Amino acid sequence: MANMAGTLRVLTLERSQMAGQVRNLDKAISVLRKLAKGTRLSVLAGGRKKRTMSAAGRRKIAGAQKARWAKWRATQSKKAA
Repeated sequence: MANMAGTLRVLTLERSQMAGQVRNLDKAISVLRKLAKGTRLSVLAGGRKKRTMSAAGRRKIAGAQKARWAKWRATQSKKAA
């Protein structure tokens, strides 16, 4: 049983050392994310760049969708008649 107690003590010590290393890695990742914010690397760090669309682009898409619906309605009315 003395061997098991020694093994348990060693494993507990290693766990606490590993926990310290994980905290250090978390700190390093946090610093890198702050440095990368607003750059192309921010996408890699988990951030996303907000995409915007111009009013003209939205009008173009809306017009195309209306044309698709008009075409679909025209084929439906032909089928019903």
